[in-house]
Amino acid sequence: MLINCQGKLIDLATPKVMGILNVTPNSFYDGGKYKNESEIVKQVETMLVDGADFIDVGAYSSKPNAEFVSEEEEIARLIPVLKLVLKEFPTTLLSVDTFRSEVAKAAVKSGASIINDISAGSLDDKMMETIGKLQVPYIMMHMKGTPQTMTQLTQYDDIVKEMLFYFSEKVALARSFGINDLIIDPGFGFAKTVEQNFEIMQKLELFKVLELPILAGVSRKSMIYKPLDLTPEKALNGTTALNMIALTKGASILRVHDVKEAVECVKLFSLMSL
Repeated sequence: MLINCQGKLIDLATPKVMGILNVTPNSFYDGGKYKNESEIVKQVETMLVDGADFIDVGAYSSKPNAEFVSEEEEIARLIPVLKLVLKEFPTTLLSVDTFRSEVAKAAVKSGASIINDISAGSLDDKMMETIGKLQVPYIMMHMKGTPQTMTQLTQYDDIVKEMLFYFSEKVALARSFGINDLIIDPGFGFAKTVEQNFEIMQKLELFKVLELPILAGVSRKSMIYKPLDLTPEKALNGTTALNMIALTKGASILRVHDVKEAVECVKLFSLMSL
């Protein structure tokens, strides 16, 4: 499975690691951690040295009940960071975590290679048309509602069946706009209970029916730290355990805060696949 990132072909047959860089003051784990240029450069360098294939930059927290951020502020937070990273590390493949088409447009213009949309176009009806014109890989996540309302929207008759239907519709719409490179993200923690998250993980291989790369993003989430009665800061071991399970069930990309440990997971998993 190849995706085209700014003319560079990336083969997802070998799983890849996407490091998270949140430039928000309020993300659930690392909000406000990287306040100035030197801290951002240091963190990106660490992730790249540790083996990150992509860096996913977010300027709008999507944690439950996250506060609203205007489009202008999101762009103002995001674009200087993209330019800074590419100035220091010119070959970096940057993904941008946004559900807004204007932010996506500005991000790609500033060198981003991938758009990662938590709403798969549901929160901006111009998003898919924009991605089709930009011709960049598009990560489509499953979610109901918005970050502000999703915790109340966890009712499903058959969650995996409903998610597969959701993705089949989204894929058809994306193809109609000429989007070539699609990646699906089950959206662990988004409009889902802890129990539902584990049902999705257990049945993750069923999403292979869509014949698209799967991104798994469980890093330090409540599905790990709540059952273990921990905090996000203490959830690395649980994250590693679930990352390995995700790989065995077909995940092509691990989206993580802790790149070194995820890269080790991929290396060990690859030995099983020889």
